[in-house]
Amino acid sequence: MRVQFKTSYDTDIRLFKDRYQLAWYAVLGAILIALPWLIDVFMLGEITNVLIFAIAGMGLMILVGQTGQASLGHAAFLAVGCYANVILQQRAGLPFVVAFPLAGLISGVLGALIALPMVRLHGIYLAIATLAMSVITEDIIIIAEPLTGGVGGLFAPDISLFGYVINRYGDPAAFYWFTLAVTLFCVWIYRNLLRSPLGRAFAAVRDSEVSAQAMGVNVPKTKAIAFGVSTFITGLSGAILGHYIGVFTPEAFNVLVSIQLLLMIVVGGLGTIHGAFFGALVIALLPTGIGMARDWLAANVGLTTTAIPGLETATFGVILIAFMLFEPMGLYGIWAKMRTYFELFPFYRQGMFVRQKSYLKTERMR
Repeated sequence: MRVQFKTSYDTDIRLFKDRYQLAWYAVLGAILIALPWLIDVFMLGEITNVLIFAIAGMGLMILVGQTGQASLGHAAFLAVGCYANVILQQRAGLPFVVAFPLAGLISGVLGALIALPMVRLHGIYLAIATLAMSVITEDIIIIAEPLTGGVGGLFAPDISLFGYVINRYGDPAAFYWFTLAVTLFCVWIYRNLLRSPLGRAFAAVRDSEVSAQAMGVNVPKTKAIAFGVSTFITGLSGAILGHYIGVFTPEAFNVLVSIQLLLMIVVGGLGTIHGAFFGALVIALLPTGIGMARDWLAANVGLTTTAIPGLETATFGVILIAFMLFEPMGLYGIWAKMRTYFELFPFYRQGMFVRQKSYLKTERMR
C-alpha cells in the first residue's frame, strides 16, 4: 500500500500527483515517441487515427464531461476546422503554421458565437439545438460550392513545417509525431484548465447551475467559454483529420460522427482525460477489429458477415448500452477500480465505488 501525504494545497493542483506518477508517464511518453520503430506502418496509421479521435474527444469532454452540456453537433466543428485549414492554405495562400492554429481559432470563435443564443437551454433541448446545427453545417458546406467544393469535396495539401514536407503516406512516422505533439499540447491545455478558476467554474456549472450562480459564477458566460474552448480543440482535430484522410467531403462529417464522438467519451469515461483516450481506442480500432473478426470467421468457420448491413453501428450501440447499464464510469472507471484495488490492498472495500443515486432538489426543477 502506497500512502501520499499532502502538506499544502498546491499538491492538489500539481500536474502530476507525485514522482511515481511522473515516472510512469515519462515511460509512456518514451514508448509513444519510439512507436514508429516498434510497429508496422499499418498499425502506426491506426494509432495516429486514435490520437486524432482523442483530440476531438478531449474537446467534447470539456463541454460534456467538465461543464455538463450535451452536444450532438461536434462533427460540425470538425468540418469547420478541416475546411478552414485547407481553404486558408489553398485560397488565401497562408502557410500551414499559420493556417492550422487559425483553423482552430475560427472553429472556437464560431462555437462561442453559436453558443450565445443556446446557453439557456438544458438537456434534450440543447442536444436538439446542437443536432440541428450539425445538419445545417453540412448543408452550408454543400451550398458554398465555390469555396468548399460542394459534394466533390477538397484535397488536403501536404503539411509543410519550416520547409519540411510531411505526407501521411510518404512519411507516416513524421505525420504520427506531429499528431502526437498536437495531442500533448491539447492534454497540457486540458490539464491546466482543470487547475484554473475557470475549470472549477466549469465543474460548478456541471454539478448545479443554481449553486454556481449563487457562488457568483456567470453561468451563461461560462457555458459560452466552454463551447469556445471545446470547439477550438475540436477544430484542431478536424484540421489534422483533413490531412489524414487526404480527400474529404461533407459526408465525412455527418450526424453519425457526432454520435460516435459522444459514444466515445461515454464509453471512455466522462470527465477524465484518460476517458478520451480509452474511448478513442474503441472508436478508432473497433472497425478494424470487426474486419479482422469477419475475415477470421470466413476463413476458419466458413461464416460470412459481409451481407449484414449496419453491423458496425449496431456494435457501437450494444457497447454503449452495456456500459450505461453495468459500468457508467466507462473504461476509465474499470481502470480506476483496478488501480485503487492494488494501491489499497488489502484494505480495499467493495462498496467504495457505489454511485450516489440522490441529487439536488434544485436540479429536479428543470
